[in-house]
Amino acid sequence: MITAYYSTVFILSLIFTGIYIYMWKRHFDVNFTLIFTIVPVTSLGYIFQSTATSIGEALTAVKIIYIGGCYLQMIILLGILRLCRIKVEKWFNVLLYTISSVIYACVLTIGHNDLFYKDASLEMVDGLSVIRKEYGPAHTIFYAMVIIYFLIGIISIAYSWLKKKQVARSVIMLLVIPDLLCMLGFFVGRRVYDKIEFVSLGYVLAQFVFILTVYRVSLYNVSDTVMASMVREREIGYISFDFKYRYLGSNKTAMQIVPEFKELAVDDVFGYRESERKIRHYLDSFDENNAHNQYVYMVHGNEENGEDDRYYNANVNYLYDGHRKRGYIITFTDDTANRKYIQLLDNYNEKLQEEVEEKTEHIVKMHDNLIMSLAMMVESRDNSTGGHIMRTSEGVRILLDEIIKEGNPRLPEEFCKDVVKAAPMHDLGKIAVDDAVLRKPGRFTDEEYDKMKKHAEEGARVIRKILLHTDDASFKTVAENIAHYHHERWDGSGYPEGLSGEQIPIEARIMAIADVYDALVSKRVYKEAFDFKKADSIIMEGMGTQFDPGLKNAYVNARSRLEEYYSSLS
Repeated sequence: MITAYYSTVFILSLIFTGIYIYMWKRHFDVNFTLIFTIVPVTSLGYIFQSTATSIGEALTAVKIIYIGGCYLQMIILLGILRLCRIKVEKWFNVLLYTISSVIYACVLTIGHNDLFYKDASLEMVDGLSVIRKEYGPAHTIFYAMVIIYFLIGIISIAYSWLKKKQVARSVIMLLVIPDLLCMLGFFVGRRVYDKIEFVSLGYVLAQFVFILTVYRVSLYNVSDTVMASMVREREIGYISFDFKYRYLGSNKTAMQIVPEFKELAVDDVFGYRESERKIRHYLDSFDENNAHNQYVYMVHGNEENGEDDRYYNANVNYLYDGHRKRGYIITFTDDTANRKYIQLLDNYNEKLQEEVEEKTEHIVKMHDNLIMSLAMMVESRDNSTGGHIMRTSEGVRILLDEIIKEGNPRLPEEFCKDVVKAAPMHDLGKIAVDDAVLRKPGRFTDEEYDKMKKHAEEGARVIRKILLHTDDASFKTVAENIAHYHHERWDGSGYPEGLSGEQIPIEARIMAIADVYDALVSKRVYKEAFDFKKADSIIMEGMGTQFDPGLKNAYVNARSRLEEYYSSLS
């Protein structure tokens, strides 16, 4: 009966270990793997002990069992610390391992001295082999070790519950269970029924809980789950080399992008064949200048099969093993859609020109006059920004002139005209702001500022309605973007949507510089006008945080013209 119990426990431990092997991923904590390795071994030891026919066999079984006794509680503790994101030094791990190993060394002396067992004999009780033993001093130390490991684990779990907001509460609750199960098996089970070691069942139940924990923890391992999702969804290809340019491996996507990878064997030196030289050049360039790590890799399509050319961003970075650099990794991401968008932007001028020629000059003038009239009507309600729309429109025009001269970014002429024409509409949403706020002769309170910020979304909504039936779809888009996003910031701290970087349309990024510059050098009810030097200092300081750093050169080139324009007004 008891042997059947131990056999059942052993079979369950094997089943749970098999489930863990099926679930295993490379980012799983090594402590989990050790738990699922040691528990079946320990469970097998209990079977050997229950069927032993001599004291020698029984003591050998005891030594197998104590592999779990000495090491499992330590491994569980290390797993808890890892999952609770409590960083410990390497010497602490070595210390725990040394203590457990010293205790296990004492276990191995059973039958040779009195250190762990002073005396041991084998008796048959109801057909079951039972060891009668008298514990030695090392066994007391063993109990102390187990209790200390348990207490450290419980304290760590409690600390994480209270202090670690990034540790999932469900995981913390699960971690309590295996720790308690093992302790109950050690110290309570024997008092309930001394013929069966319930700690073996505790180990197996702990395995089951750890399977649930592993399944849950996999979702919280952001770096791995996100990377796996990105590789799957975006078809990211990657290939790696060591520092001697020996090929280490690549995924299927990389082989589809660069078929030459299929012919490489691991440890082949890469870069000598003609077909490999382009990618070898990426590695050489990166080696010379780490900041130069982005390249464009083009795959020519088969025109006969109707295949278009495809473009990939190739990014070179170091390959890390922990904190050590071990080689290079190149990642390929499909950029064809973006390239087509750029190509579409390049064709923007030609297509719009054809449409503009179909319009009558009278309708265009009416359209422009309507826009300016609406903008001036809204501005007349704001007692702090007189002349703002005219000045910012000129500021946008000057900035665009310099962008066009520099050619970075490349903007079609018709697109630039749309930006200049839409600039006066950027504050059209203020029509929906209450007069008490808009005309306040001083700084806003937080509540008033929140109301004022709504003008960006309102502006986009109003423009969308005004231009609903216009046949100039491109202008409508530019106007909406300028009104909606001219208060967004490059670092993502702006409003209304918190967009960052190139998520912000280029027209809104240009408008933002002109808008803020005018606010700085103009007198407002809550401040005097700043001089050009101070205004310039604020704008330059905001490049890369508030403003697009890619527009820095254009602003610097436009600075003298802006100062000349504003000086002429005064």
